[in-house]
Amino acid sequence: MNKVFVLVLADTETKEALGRVVNAMQTAKEFKDAGDDVRLVFDGAGTRWIGELGSSEHKYHGLFASLKDRAGACSYCAAAFGVKSAVEQQEVTLLDEFDGHPSLRRAVSEGYQVISF
Repeated sequence: MNKVFVLVLADTETKEALGRVVNAMQTAKEFKDAGDDVRLVFDGAGTRWIGELGSSEHKYHGLFASLKDRAGACSYCAAAFGVKSAVEQQEVTLLDEFDGHPSLRRAVSEGYQVISF
């Protein structure tokens, strides 16, 4: 079984960024569907996606909803980008393993491969 940490850093402002977050979610879905241990983590400006994808009106809402059980968001960045309440509303876990951020070192130490978008 693979252990994969899919990291979304892309902001919400461009079509290119939409492509990156969709590619990240498709990658996470592929690993999830195969039965692998996958985590989808939104960090930095990527935390802005959670509120947008959480809207039932968003084209990729269904894909996001299918991955929420594997999703997490940087606690510090969610607050810094003003989206902490949106993350909480979507019931996505806030991660604060290292100074308010998800710990990439911990993920690597636990055998996760990190793929960033």
